[in-house]
Amino acid sequence: MYLLSEPKAGNLPVVITVAPGSLEIKSCQACKMISFPAEVRIVPSSCRGLQYIAGDGLHVRLQVQADSNTSKEVISTLSESLKAQERCIFYCQSCGEIIIKERTFLRVLPLPSENWSDLVEEWCCHPNPFANSSLHPQNNDCFLGHTYFLVNSGSELHVPGTEIVHSETEHSASERGFTLKSKENARVICKRCKAMLGETVSSGTTKYYVTEMIIQPSGKHFDMIPRSQFVQSIIAQCLVELSSARSTFRFRIQGHDGKVYILMWLLNSDTLLVESMGNSASSNVFTLFEDNLRPDSRSSGTWNAVKVLYHPCIKNRNKDLADAWENDFGVHPLTFPSKTCLELLLILSLSNACLPPSLRCMNSFQDYPVPCNQNVFFFDDSYILEWVGK
Repeated sequence: MYLLSEPKAGNLPVVITVAPGSLEIKSCQACKMISFPAEVRIVPSSCRGLQYIAGDGLHVRLQVQADSNTSKEVISTLSESLKAQERCIFYCQSCGEIIIKERTFLRVLPLPSENWSDLVEEWCCHPNPFANSSLHPQNNDCFLGHTYFLVNSGSELHVPGTEIVHSETEHSASERGFTLKSKENARVICKRCKAMLGETVSSGTTKYYVTEMIIQPSGKHFDMIPRSQFVQSIIAQCLVELSSARSTFRFRIQGHDGKVYILMWLLNSDTLLVESMGNSASSNVFTLFEDNLRPDSRSSGTWNAVKVLYHPCIKNRNKDLADAWENDFGVHPLTFPSKTCLELLLILSLSNACLPPSLRCMNSFQDYPVPCNQNVFFFDDSYILEWVGK
């Protein structure tokens, strides 16, 4: 599906010529040739549904053929980055500070689902042997969750790049003879940029969130990744992995403080995004989206993308729906630092505002598009254009 912003009156009529490797747009005052990457080919005979929508512009549907495995994978998944017997370095994603230096894990193991203990009770004919127990990594172990990973912090407590912040706020429980500290008391933050990296879940275990850390093999050059691009990619990977493994398509994005920030519905994960720089004799005549989120938008090529619908839940917005989803077993919670949840909501909101009015909502949900100032083509069977990462 190709979206062309609304042409000015002086640029009408517009003639669109479709070729296997390019698309030409001619008006009375300008001519623009858009070339596709070599691995993407249009089927000219499939052109259909050309229509003009007031306030939007021109829409046209095209069939595309693309070589498999040609999309760019910029950011590795957690399971790809962390492997047993390999030395790696942990960086703060926000500023590049080294958090854990030269660490080798003897075991890298996936954690079971959050309700694994409840399932054990269904499997066992005797009392649950794991009742009131939790999984903590031993020294040189790393346990992988969907949104975090656990490491034994015995040797990491004095890493120069981190500090543990303890709040003065305490909740009294005098009837039981002890004092409980809130979750804010155990935040692990970066000393340089003060970003929250994770939490201490016990005296010997630290939880790091995957949205806050970059893990690279020792000796590999470290390259900073734009924050918005990293957040989108990591969260998109979480959605794809969970939807594939558990047939879960609705997600509750919540902060480490327990507050719900976003309700998200995954439509599909097989959308192909194609970007092309194009050549124009008159610049900005056929401008698409403002590039306010992606500093690397000068590149061109193909990317895998996911399409989602979302509801913001801050300031008690959509509270009834959020409460219903909280009690729905078909909704999977994803927990990140609260600041990261707000960053994601800002990315969604800014991008949604760039969409033409007819594509911004679907059944009261809001849509999330690709923000860039290049020519963007979405090839899929749906009219809803949504993505949260490459």
